[in-house]
Amino acid sequence: MKVLVTGGAGFIGRWVVEVLIKDGHQVWVVDNFSNGSYQNIKEFIQNKEIYFQKADINDLETIDNIFKNKLDICYHLAASINVQDSIDDPQTTFNNDTIGTFNILEKCRLYNVKMVFMSTCMVYDKAFDQKGIAEKHPTKPASPYAGSKIAAENMVLSYYYAYSLPIVIVRPFNTYGPFQKSGGEGGVVAIFIKNKLAGKKLMIYGDGTQTRDLLYVEDCARFVVKAGYSKQVNGQIVNAGLGEDISINQLASLIVEDPSQIQHVAHIHPQSEIPRLLCNYDKAKKLLDWQPKVSLVEGIKRTEEWLMLQS
Repeated sequence: MKVLVTGGAGFIGRWVVEVLIKDGHQVWVVDNFSNGSYQNIKEFIQNKEIYFQKADINDLETIDNIFKNKLDICYHLAASINVQDSIDDPQTTFNNDTIGTFNILEKCRLYNVKMVFMSTCMVYDKAFDQKGIAEKHPTKPASPYAGSKIAAENMVLSYYYAYSLPIVIVRPFNTYGPFQKSGGEGGVVAIFIKNKLAGKKLMIYGDGTQTRDLLYVEDCARFVVKAGYSKQVNGQIVNAGLGEDISINQLASLIVEDPSQIQHVAHIHPQSEIPRLLCNYDKAKKLLDWQPKVSLVEGIKRTEEWLMLQS
């Protein structure tokens, strides 16, 4: 097939591109490097089946020229993803995550291309029990990032109902692994491991009792790609996660055994913190025959090995 991945030089996007190349598709990658990096995809550039374009998703002329290649699927991963940035500058997040999604959606409608829209678990309210958060669980836009994603989700769904455009909305839970940023508000696993390797303290926002369901990136990429291949999930919202949650305190102790290396600091955005995230991925298992393969312990080990190679 002919496939477009927006944000394909980003953390998850890079792994999605790798799966698509291995599956034998022609892949167009668009990224403006605001979150992604050329380093993430340079190993693929020599492949004759990959076409890279440095561009913004709001550059309509460039995007239109790519769609003229008669694409089969668009995996739309490009987005502003930083919660604190969305609080400080909501307009940029809205322009990228909502208006940018609308622009790509319009091209999908014009050229009749299936869209897989990358949303986020951050749209949810907290998990209330051990069954975890399923797709029918209430949403709660506790940050402009979450609000922009919910707005985009609704627009994507409207194109399914109004135009019969094949779409699927994917909501991966907290994804981690090699190629994730380990600075600023990058992934908590990557930041913790990087600090451990540098002999620095692991800084925990708030009391550390907040939990996360941590999904290894290769499992996430496999899920995202499968959602594009399957007609079973057209018009659907689908979760993916490990199905287990861990508190940030427990995570820190898993990464460093010495309690003196762990320090609690004031939370930078307590109003947007989700106290408990636990994924119910029954729908993905049923409709996509997908489930995670990599345990948290194994995933942390792989991530640490990768980060050691980078230092």
